[in-house]
Amino acid sequence: MTASHRASPTADVTVVVASQNRREDLLVTLPRHEAPVILVDNGSTDGTVEAVLAAHPAVTVIPLDRNLGARARTLGAAQAGTPFVAFADDDSWWAPGDLARAVDIMRAHPRLAILNARILVGPEERLDPVCAELARSPLCGEGLPGPALLGFVACAALVRREAFEAVGGFDPVVRFPGEEERLALDLATAGWSMAYVDEVTIHHHPSPRRDAPGRRQAGIWRSRLLTAAMRLPAPEVAGLLLDAVRAGRPGLTGLARALPDVPAALRRRRPVPPRVRADLRLLAGEAG
Repeated sequence: MTASHRASPTADVTVVVASQNRREDLLVTLPRHEAPVILVDNGSTDGTVEAVLAAHPAVTVIPLDRNLGARARTLGAAQAGTPFVAFADDDSWWAPGDLARAVDIMRAHPRLAILNARILVGPEERLDPVCAELARSPLCGEGLPGPALLGFVACAALVRREAFEAVGGFDPVVRFPGEEERLALDLATAGWSMAYVDEVTIHHHPSPRRDAPGRRQAGIWRSRLLTAAMRLPAPEVAGLLLDAVRAGRPGLTGLARALPDVPAALRRRRPVPPRVRADLRLLAGEAG
């Protein structure tokens, strides 16, 4: 390793952005990234690909003919060729200097598969409420740079590509939103760690072009149900089905949207081991 390489942590990281029909957001956020960028376009119809190629020729653009959801990030990571991949959304970016800081932290912790950064929302830089939840994780984080996790926020994650690809990346069944859960469970099963690191920051300025809350909640229920079918014991899958019904319209809509993908989920079924189940129970506040 040369001295110049050691002096430039961002030489070992690529930023991967997956997007659909967010042209104006991308034109603003892409120049903010302090590492090479791969944009995977999920079948945009608003001229995103052409606009980005014209305005930011240094960005590698992978145009898809349809929306693959979070799976697009897996395709981008495969093209990266760097040991670390930083995910960002079309309306988010890593704070100046923090991508290099995150890479240094990952290098110092070789079993750390995912570093989840602090998320500051909007021009007023409000702390995303999910960060307070991550910071309170009760899981044992001994030897890690922050609280241990069994989940993460994809748009604020630096991942070790070796670990990410070993567990298949984001899969074609869950798609989006809620795509992180299955990946986190498989990383934990494989013996990798995840941590929340408050000293590293992502800025997130939510795009006005977002799904309605009800539609997003239905999507989250869909992902939870499919992930459960792939990784949780049968009694817990049944309990989650009941929870979805009790949740009313979002849960029922999510269940209906999940049904066509249940056969694919069951073909990928590999229940998590007892030690991962124990961590899930701890996070849920269950005793013993």
